[in-house]
Amino acid sequence: MKSNILNINGKKIKEINLPKIFSSKIRKDVVQKILEIKKNKQPYSPSPVAGKQHAAKGKVVHRRHVWRSGYGRGASRVPRKIFSRKGSQFNWEAAEVPQARGGMRTHPPKIISFYIKKINKKELKIAFASALSATASKKFIVEKYKTLDQKDIKEVPFVVDSKIISLKTKELVKSLKEILGEKMFKVILQKKKIRAGKGKLRGRKYKKNLGLLIVVGKKEKLKTKIFDIVYAKKMGINDLAKGGLGRIVIYTEEAINDLEEFK
Repeated sequence: MKSNILNINGKKIKEINLPKIFSSKIRKDVVQKILEIKKNKQPYSPSPVAGKQHAAKGKVVHRRHVWRSGYGRGASRVPRKIFSRKGSQFNWEAAEVPQARGGMRTHPPKIISFYIKKINKKELKIAFASALSATASKKFIVEKYKTLDQKDIKEVPFVVDSKIISLKTKELVKSLKEILGEKMFKVILQKKKIRAGKGKLRGRKYKKNLGLLIVVGKKEKLKTKIFDIVYAKKMGINDLAKGGLGRIVIYTEEAINDLEEFK
């Protein structure tokens, strides 16, 4: 598979052979499976010490002539915390047990039993190759970005001269407009909006799209908060395919050389 290398003005400099991984068969089912497994689920559970932070002593003894005896007082046999005492007379209250005020929950969900699925190495390899290959497919890009048409997409994948990393943010934005085109550039901008519904009250007030991903080589550095940036060798499936296959990605020439090592 061949691709053009574009300069910072979006004009062709030369042609290169892309790594074989870009021609891999796209397995949508495997990618979907891996993305599901990789979801970061927060274990839901109360604190392990919740309801147990008292100086409540075991069960109250119900025998006569014994220290801390509950005999003849009509008190239930539950752990109790002492507020004050006078000799063998106690001002105490039930604690720790579920039916007591401030006590622990009955059979709460436990973090220990939180199940994490494992991923087969071969499946992970197939999913990564599929996700990378989908970034070079007009069909999958159009499926992901509904406002785009195949006519709006220039030749993919976008491989750009490594000079792009030396640009400042204002120049970088101008350069990307020329490389991608006006319509495509509007799609890749990150937009933040207020979420509809009750999620606003639950710590997830805002919602934003993924936007553009720029893949750079191991010796390259690009600082900008407008777009996502990742090293070619540290790239994962979540970077390439989160929310579906066919993310718009720009690769530097150096990044393409680093991807040659993937087999």
